[in-house]
Amino acid sequence: MPAKGLLRLTFDGGSRGNPGPAYGSFRVRGAGPAEALQETRRLRFGRGTNNEAEYWTLLEGLRWTLGEIRRQRLTPGELDLNVQGDSLLVIRQLQGEWKARDARMRGLRDQAAEMLSRFGKVRLQHRPRSRSVAEFGH
Repeated sequence: MPAKGLLRLTFDGGSRGNPGPAYGSFRVRGAGPAEALQETRRLRFGRGTNNEAEYWTLLEGLRWTLGEIRRQRLTPGELDLNVQGDSLLVIRQLQGEWKARDARMRGLRDQAAEMLSRFGKVRLQHRPRSRSVAEFGH
């Protein structure tokens, strides 16, 4: 049986003002059979809240990752994904520990959960804000 590939997706989003101009960055790194999956992107969105920008950034990272998996003829179910971000709201909502009371947040959470469900095993990990600032500069 071939070794499973491991991917790490790190994301960070925010807005200048809340709401305000929204932005984000994500980084994908692979290991094993997924080693070729490497990308860093800086994104600009329209107007949004910090929480929306966090979700939008995660969703863009997941879309990119799933697209690259298809292009490289890999199968998402054979890859494990470690998702890291400094947004407690996003991480805890996706873990099912916090409710998404707002309809917009529920919709974003559900989109992310659907994409995450395609992977073999997913680990959601909160990390300190200082690490995101060091990695992405925002």
